Amino acid sequence: MGEWNRKDLLGLEELSSEELELILNTATSFKEISTRSVKKVPTLRGKTIVLFFFEPSTRTRSSFELAAKRLSADTLALRPHRVRLPRENL
Repeated sequence: MGEWNRKDLLGLEELSSEELELILNTATSFKEISTRSVKKVPTLRGKTIVLFFFEPSTRTRSSFELAAKRLSADTLALRPHRVRLPRENL
């Protein structure tokens, strides 16, 4: 099985069958991890993930934060009304 070489994933149409199989195999291993008493892997240990959402969405923010924590990353949630960046520059 290959490794993931893409920077992002914006759709399924562009993926090869090998990439789709890699995604499904990865999902299977994460499903197994979710049944453990400790639901963490050391993949991002020592890294910090910055969460920045323009729209207030508790469900989206919580999902991203939980995913980062399960990968052992620290999180920093920035709120757009507290950061002085013009929206059109991002």
